[in-house]
Amino acid sequence: MQTHLDESLPYLETLKIMAAYLGPQRSFTSNLEFFLQTLAKRHGFLRAHLVLFEPETGLLRLRFADATQAVNEATYSPGVGVTGQVFAKGKPVIVEKMNDDPHFMSLLFSRTDEEMENLAFISVPVLAPIGSNPMHARDVIGTLNVDSASKDEDDLQRQCLFLETLAAFIANGVAHVQDEMSRLWRFDAASNGLDNEVHDFFFSFSRIMRHVAEQANHLAQGRAPLLLVGEVGVGKEILATRIHKASSRKDMSFVVCHCMALSDEKMHAELVGYQKGAFHGAVQTQKGLFEQAQYGSIFLNSVDSLNTESQLALLRLLQEQEIIRVGVDTPIPCDVRVIASSSVPLEPLVSAGLFSEELFARLNLYTIQIPPLRERREDIIPLAERILMQIASNEEAAGKTNELDGNRNAVKRISYPALELLTKYYWSGNVPELQKCMEHAAQNCSDQVIRAGDLPPSLQTAESTSTANDLSFGDAVEGFEKEIIVDALIKANGNILKAARILKSSYRIVNYKVKKYEINSRQFIVRKV
Repeated sequence: MQTHLDESLPYLETLKIMAAYLGPQRSFTSNLEFFLQTLAKRHGFLRAHLVLFEPETGLLRLRFADATQAVNEATYSPGVGVTGQVFAKGKPVIVEKMNDDPHFMSLLFSRTDEEMENLAFISVPVLAPIGSNPMHARDVIGTLNVDSASKDEDDLQRQCLFLETLAAFIANGVAHVQDEMSRLWRFDAASNGLDNEVHDFFFSFSRIMRHVAEQANHLAQGRAPLLLVGEVGVGKEILATRIHKASSRKDMSFVVCHCMALSDEKMHAELVGYQKGAFHGAVQTQKGLFEQAQYGSIFLNSVDSLNTESQLALLRLLQEQEIIRVGVDTPIPCDVRVIASSSVPLEPLVSAGLFSEELFARLNLYTIQIPPLRERREDIIPLAERILMQIASNEEAAGKTNELDGNRNAVKRISYPALELLTKYYWSGNVPELQKCMEHAAQNCSDQVIRAGDLPPSLQTAESTSTANDLSFGDAVEGFEKEIIVDALIKANGNILKAARILKSSYRIVNYKVKKYEINSRQFIVRKV
């Protein structure tokens, strides 16, 4: 009896640590990520991950994984594979040796032949929280999975029981995350009406931009004003459009006002409108932009450019839900959702008396910070490739494709030296600058491969264009080797095992080369939002 207690004690201590970590100051996402990391640190589990069911698509998708592991883009159908079977049946499964189970598909992670031969796999269902009637059957909302190095059957059973207990422990948090995923899915679906080029160039693949999307999705459901802050070119207007399309006002007007383009003399009248005869040239009554957005949303781009009179009009709209046209004294009710943006911090303007402190307090209640491209470098390569695809599509639409040869000038890939320059550049102009850069490169490209020399001069160095000195034979071979490995990784979506198959080589050799050349394979993983 004491032996069983001693063997179970580490698992009980882990649950105690996890319970102590829980608290209102941390998000469900933070809690779940900590729990998976703890499984690896305390019990040696490999590739601990959580797969959730998406009701909208009917698929199982990876949602959380131990951050030390590279992840492939893949989904499971209920009933397919070990994960799919655990979800469909609601019963845990222990695979004592991965190689011996025909249902084990290994889609989400790249495992070596040695790991497939020696590791076990444990998958347990995550059940929905108990409702008002505890006798009702509980739905399965996902699975909790780990790789285990244990070869002892009794130990694997203990591990499985521990994971089942943990799955029950996290059920509430997982259900909350699933709800958030559903809302985010609807938020993404609401953007289908947007121009595909604009849509692709904003929502990217980095974790930080995924967080921006989740924030926007959550705030889109409300009525309060929003403030979007970020440098020029990060996509504030695109995000505002998506927020409107995901809100309850999506069928009403969405009015865009570029405040910086309005002159000080006409700014106030443009926003609130004016009555016929209110001033010289007012030959007829004109509704302002606020009224034109009635029951919908208005996006005030560069709200920091508003003059004092216009700031007061905006404050009245936010406080009283009314406006007063120029030339009349009677207030007009105005039900509008305000989404404002600024490329500069508003606090210094408030301190200098250039921006209303009261207006700032109203706008700053809910703020979304959009990071510049240089702070999310994992987005650069996927965005560059999206832009090249769009360029090829535009050329085809314009009739530049030869019927016999196809589009002979279409870029097939980006060379490794060019990729290095793209990822290291500062990108002060953000996505528009990247777009101009790729257009320049595509125009200069002569052999369907963008090389360092095809990029604008601002990105190039003597070393990058191989003009600093002559390469030795060894350096040239290494450069070529790097290039074909990166090309394979791009095709394999960052999966080293798939890249090895493309190169007709072994995983061990390709993995060695990836480490030798310090190639970050994860930067080539494209995750769909």
